Amino acid sequence: MAQPRLPNGLFLDGPLTLGSVTVQPGWDRTHLEQEAAAKYPIPWEAWRVHDAYQTALGTAATDDLGLIGGTFGTGVPSIQASDAKATTVTQRARAVLSLPPEYVTGQPVSIMFHAGMNTTISDGTATIDVEAYLSDKEGLVDGADKVSTSATTINSLTLADKTFSLSAGLLSPGDVLDVRVTIAITDSATGTAVIGWIGAAYLLCDIRG
Repeated sequence: MAQPRLPNGLFLDGPLTLGSVTVQPGWDRTHLEQEAAAKYPIPWEAWRVHDAYQTALGTAATDDLGLIGGTFGTGVPSIQASDAKATTVTQRARAVLSLPPEYVTGQPVSIMFHAGMNTTISDGTATIDVEAYLSDKEGLVDGADKVSTSATTINSLTLADKTFSLSAGLLSPGDVLDVRVTIAITDSATGTAVIGWIGAAYLLCDIRG
């Protein structure tokens, strides 16, 4: 059977019922289908020196991760640790993120890094860890660290997604999160460069719209 066609459009002077859902004029966000774990890329410039937030990332040093530009046309920017061969490094970067207007209150939120090792793996350990605190919007944190996922290994030359879940029970659209990522490497005697790195970073959350 041919489907009916309305070549001149259709005007409804009231709500529209689609199955069990009644849609009011204006298509309120609550009537839209919920999308799970929508990806919002975290721009590289959002990451700053963790204990001097007013300072942009430079070359990795001491306890700071570095922002590496790459050569345009052949490489792209990434965040990297110092060379940790035959030593131990613990380095961090910090970003302030906000939940988008389309985020569904109380639904899952996570932060994901595509991370691994550059050049050589450690003969010991290499991990990535994340902390995130909710801002009270008055200069203080609201509650404890919201990340429930423990540090996880990145000791592989094949980069992989490492996802850190947040306790989302009290999170709402527009909430501000103060986030710190840490790469920690312990190496005993590797002869070539042992560098942890992040190829991409994302905020993941359930949305409507």
